[in-house]
Amino acid sequence: MVKQTPIAFSKQLIKGKVGEVVFDQMFRRVEDYIVIPFGYEKIIPDLIQFTTPADRSGIIDNIRNAPDFALVSLNPKEVRLVEVKYRTRVDMDEIKKSAAVICERWKLAWLFVATPDGFYFDFCEHIAKQSKLTPLDTKTVPARIQAEYAKLLKDFIGSH
Repeated sequence: MVKQTPIAFSKQLIKGKVGEVVFDQMFRRVEDYIVIPFGYEKIIPDLIQFTTPADRSGIIDNIRNAPDFALVSLNPKEVRLVEVKYRTRVDMDEIKKSAAVICERWKLAWLFVATPDGFYFDFCEHIAKQSKLTPLDTKTVPARIQAEYAKLLKDFIGSH
């Protein structure tokens, strides 16, 4: 495995954050959903103040792989825990491995993959078992809104 430079690591981190913002804002535009930030970065700072040092390592280990968001569908009412990934290109083997790791700790999690070519959204368990990604359904997020956010993603990240 090739070690990344600090700048390359930062670039990947920024792309990931852009993917998260795109997911968050796109689903907020669809009035059928409530988007709740859920990930490690959001939870740990608050939990640390209420735990003892002895408790922290176990808690942090369990939450480290927490999905990024809770997506609450209002009709019908259901909650999906969603991990968001940005990928310049789809490497199905890597995405399947990612989905399998998420499933180990979060059995009911979903995976949202943002790419320059479009958005994908499916249950992690399905992704881990299949050899293709399911495009984000236009019944979930209308095509017009997806197109706007795909353009926004490309504007910030580019197609490379």
